[in-house]
Order: sequence, then structure tokens, then C-alpha cells
Amino acid sequence: MPKLGLETNVIDKDAYHHTLNRCKEAGILLPTFAQLAEPNHIPEKITERLEKVDPDDAHPLNLFRVHWYNGTNRQERVDIPQHVILPSSLSGVDAQIVVLLGERFPLIRAHKVLAAYGCLAPRLVTGQFDPTKHRSFWPSTGNYCRGGVAISRIMGCQGVAVLPEGMSRERFRWLEDWVLKPEDIITTPGSESNVKEIYDKCNEIDREPQNIIFNQFAEYGNHLVHYLCTGKAVESVLEQMMKVEASLNPRAFVASSGSAGTLGAGDYLKERYGMRVVVSEALECPTILSNGFGEHNIQGIGDKHVPFIHNVMNTDVAVAISDRSTDCLNLLFNSTVGHAYLEDRRGVPADIIEQLSLFGLSSICNIISAIKVALFYEMGPDDVVVTVATDSADMYGTEREKVLAQNFNGNFQEVNAAEVFGEHLLGAGVDHLMELGKLEQDRIFNLGYYTWVEQQGVSLDDFQVRRSQKFWRSLRNLIPAWDERIEELNYKTGCLNRL
Repeated sequence: MPKLGLETNVIDKDAYHHTLNRCKEAGILLPTFAQLAEPNHIPEKITERLEKVDPDDAHPLNLFRVHWYNGTNRQERVDIPQHVILPSSLSGVDAQIVVLLGERFPLIRAHKVLAAYGCLAPRLVTGQFDPTKHRSFWPSTGNYCRGGVAISRIMGCQGVAVLPEGMSRERFRWLEDWVLKPEDIITTPGSESNVKEIYDKCNEIDREPQNIIFNQFAEYGNHLVHYLCTGKAVESVLEQMMKVEASLNPRAFVASSGSAGTLGAGDYLKERYGMRVVVSEALECPTILSNGFGEHNIQGIGDKHVPFIHNVMNTDVAVAISDRSTDCLNLLFNSTVGHAYLEDRRGVPADIIEQLSLFGLSSICNIISAIKVALFYEMGPDDVVVTVATDSADMYGTEREKVLAQNFNGNFQEVNAAEVFGEHLLGAGVDHLMELGKLEQDRIFNLGYYTWVEQQGVSLDDFQVRRSQKFWRSLRNLIPAWDERIEELNYKTGCLNRL
């Protein structure tokens, strides 16, 4: 199943020709990775036309909004990626915890659409995916498959979501509105932790030559698009903050395991600032922390395996967070009683409370992980920990209803708000956190062997080469090579001249 995505030359000239014609006929221009990393380089003609395009329409120009620099209404572009700096009245720590907002992305209101584009674009410009005859399959636990389906609609091809049946109802409602036909939603057994079941289904699907699997867990395009685009977005925020407070010290970047794509930004930030790279996972399924297994509800994190594109040997800290924390804080952050408690009893500013709905379950997991890291390293007010809010609370309304009924008998009161705040925010300690030395990095890396070599058929050489940081640095040469191919395709279509 894994194709790894390392090609830069045209593999199939017919497929490339069909992609060229499809783009020409449909008026599709592809943004380069460099343009998504620094959108001020997007041609002015495109920016002007975008002003009239709804960010949720399957319009080709929305590909040029697949970046971190969209404003509140997701239509205008801003100079600095939108983010929230959590006050100590909420976080309980002195360190500045910065959360970039994935909700600002177009089409799906989640940053996973960036990962989907990062996997698809290299396949298009190297003739590995033919939108006129291939079907694209997007294995995911929720947001990535939505991003893949959305971009497939723009390309005029059939996009198929493959996800566990236990994911939130909101995800399925969105997919039902966007897929071309109902059978383009394929469910697999289980819930968030059942990634292997997704792989098994994709291996079955992959037997048909017209089916192309875009496996985010094993496509280097996912890693590289976050290395460049998310890395530069965080850098932009940090540089702006340091203009105001020159004494600030960027200390750590936190991201949940998931596909490990977002963790690629950590490599960028470690090179620029020496920041620690922190990986977060579910305590109920502590695969990285202790080779553990189990079920959990932090939707957006896939477990029981180590993603192929996780640069394990460059990861400094592992943290595990309970889904009890994310479930309960999801209710606190999105209830009238919770808001009143936070403002009246804890002194959390009203403007911060208004933005709590921008944090989905995995976002809350990232925030708690950032708090634990700040506590562990005894960080002060000049220290900065950065993380991302992959999606917003909009995807988890039905999950809140479940928690309300199961944990609070349908009645969430002020005393419950106080208990949740005390246990899951003020009570966040330094337990279930591990600094990763060479021995632990090797253990985690070796664990991936059983998924990728034994189960998924990756060659031992392709698996082992990932131990070396020289290999990960060499991958970055793919970005300008892909961008050159994208620019060549755009030139041949002539679409920019027709705007």
C-alpha cells in the first residue's frame, strides 16, 4: 500500500497528459508548496479573483487558500497566521502557550486539507494519478479524508473516504454532502484506535489498478508540506511575538501523533530555534509511551502503530493524555455554564472564552500536552510552547451530548465545571511524560517495523534509512522539484492567462 511519494519525474505520460487537459478544461491552477508557505507570493490575479469565491465552495481557486494565513471569515488573507495565546488563568502555567487555528482553512475548516494537497499534488504532476480514470482513496480517522474528498471534487474525480465507523456523526454528515455517491464513504470496524483495520481495507481496495491510495501515514508529501508550510507559519507567529517581546524563548512544539504529518513542522522549528519536538497521544492507547494499546475517543489521533513519516529519531518528548480530559474539557469549553465559570470564577478574559469553540478534541489534547511540557521544564513567562488546533468543536457536538448524558446525567452545573477545570487543567501534572533519549527513540522506531515491514510490505532498506537525519534533510530537495513540476503544468494549461 505505501507508495512513499518520492518521485519527481513523470512516471506515466498518458496520465500526465490527462491531468493537463483536465486542468485546462476546468480552469484548475495548482499552488506550489512555496506559495502555500508564503501566500504573498500567490499571483495578484488569483488573489483578486478569490475575493468573490466562497471558502466552502468546490472552486479551483480555493486551492490557493490551503494555508495558515486566512482571516476570521476565511476569505481575506492576513499577514500573521491567526492564533490564540492562552492566559495563565486558563492554562495554569506561566509559559505562553500559542495555538494556531486550523479552523481557518477552507473547504473543511481543518488543517488536514493541507496534508491532502501535499499528498495529491506530487502525484498529479508526476503522472501517478489520472483524474480522468483513477479513483482516489483517503484512509483517515476523519479530517484528512474530508480534505481528500474536497480536493477530489475540485479535480473532478471520484474521491472515496475510508474511516472507522465510530467517528463523530458530524464527520459523516459532511462527507454525505460532499461525496459523489453514498458508496464513496467506506467504514471500517472500530473507532479512533483501529488504524490497522483501515490499512487492511485499503490493501483490499488497492488490488484494483484504477484505485489509488493516498496513505497520509506513509506519504512524504504529508511530512514535507507541514515541514515547510506549518513550520514557516509558526515561525511567522514567533517572529511577530519576538518583535514585541525580544526576551521570548521558543522552547517546544507540540503535535499529536495522528499521521505524524504536523510533527514535520517540529523538524523545521528545531533547526531554526532549537525547540523540542513533542509528540502527544492518548493515555488509553499509549503506543509511543509504552508500546500500549486500547480504545480512546481523542478523534484525530490514530494509534496502535508508529506512522512511517514520523521522524522518531528527532523527537524529544512523548506525552499521553486521557480522553476523559479531552471529553470533559470539550464540554466545559462549549457550554454556557462552563463559560460563566471560567469568566466569573477563574478570571479568564471574555475574548479568550469566545475562542474556545475553535478547539476540537485533538486540539485540546495538544493544549494539555503543552501545559504538561511547560510544567515539566519549569517554564516561565518568557518561554513559549507552540501547538495547533487541528479542527474546531463543530465536529464534536454529538460527542458532547454523549459525555453530558454519560458523565453528568444530562445536567452540567457550576460545580461540575469547577471539578473539570480543577482535574484536567489545574491538575495537569508531569505524569505520563517521557523525555526520549537514544534508547527510547530506538525502541519507538523499532516498533514501527511490525507495521511497515511485516504488515505493509515496505522494504527493510526503506524502513531503516529513516533512522538517519541526513535522509530526512535530503527529502527537502523534493519540494523545489515538485514546485518546478507544478509551475510547468500551470504554464502548459494557460489558466493563469485566462483569469
